[in-house]
Amino acid sequence: MRPRIVVGLSGGVDSSVAAALLLERGCDVIGVTMRVWPWKESDDPARRFGSCCGTEAVDDARRVARELNIPYYVLNMEAEFDRAVIGPFADAYRSGRTPVPCVACNVDLKFGSLLARARAWDAAGVATGHYARVTRDETTGRYLLRRGRDARKDQSDFLWPLNQSQLAAAQFPVGDLDKEEVRAYARRLGLVTADKPESQEICFVPDDDYRGFLRRRDPDMFRPGPIVDGGGRALGAHTGIAGYTIGQRRGLGVGQGSALYVTDIDASANRVVVGPAAELERDRLRASDVNFIACDPPREPLRVEARIRHSHRPAPATVVAVGDNEAEVIFDEPQRAITPGQSVVWYRDDLVVGGGVIRRCCD
Repeated sequence: MRPRIVVGLSGGVDSSVAAALLLERGCDVIGVTMRVWPWKESDDPARRFGSCCGTEAVDDARRVARELNIPYYVLNMEAEFDRAVIGPFADAYRSGRTPVPCVACNVDLKFGSLLARARAWDAAGVATGHYARVTRDETTGRYLLRRGRDARKDQSDFLWPLNQSQLAAAQFPVGDLDKEEVRAYARRLGLVTADKPESQEICFVPDDDYRGFLRRRDPDMFRPGPIVDGGGRALGAHTGIAGYTIGQRRGLGVGQGSALYVTDIDASANRVVVGPAAELERDRLRASDVNFIACDPPREPLRVEARIRHSHRPAPATVVAVGDNEAEVIFDEPQRAITPGQSVVWYRDDLVVGGGVIRRCCD
């Protein structure tokens, strides 16, 4: 009997090729698009809401399913998406943190709610177009998460919270390919998504304007307050802490003859702290919601390379497991703009050892 796999079709080339590769491997493939936002956008395709949430994406996903001759469904997951992704996204900014909503979507929806539905359909698992890989240690039986072969497209840092049960059911068929190989494969099959441009914005935020999105959702998080220096001296006023992030330079409206950057956001006092670039350099952080994938929480300090944002080059560091699902990360050299709310992910070569959510920098 052929294994049944549910593929999350986003309307892009990566998930399209993921479905095609699984068919080639002899799987029984079902295509699914998660409807995570109400479709009330403009009729103009260029203005439609969200890169992987709107009607254009669904139209493309449906055409791909037709071209591959696989069943296709659109699932209404608006309420789940609001609870698991948008609510925490807004809460994080309200608290002065900068979140990564794709992480919550992957864990709670794609490999949470969607995986539960897949199992109800007697499917063996869920596949997506992520550039990552899952292997299994034959000695321990532990499932391992690894970087995608294409270092430029690697998305393993968006998947670090997946537990063993989720990893066992996760498939990333394009993880062994680079982007050009994926597009070439799609062109050979004549898929409508073969040359579709990539989108980098947050899928549920129109025009990549997250501040406008948050203001419409909760205007109270845009209460004005002071901008101060590291000594507490007032330098100006901000328009709401949700509009600022660690490392930000532009749009501060303050200056002292030299460049100033956001170095801290104090939500309890509703103030933004700024300082020179040197004050962005920190060598320690505390992470919570920690998940060790490649091993149990280590009893001894563990040498890794740690990544503090998607665009960050992993840097040599030591991880120390502390408390309940927490860890301290000590870098060999100070890192710039360690930002609460972002993911910190630690690696050994292409192996994802684990990760967590940055809560604060440590002195």
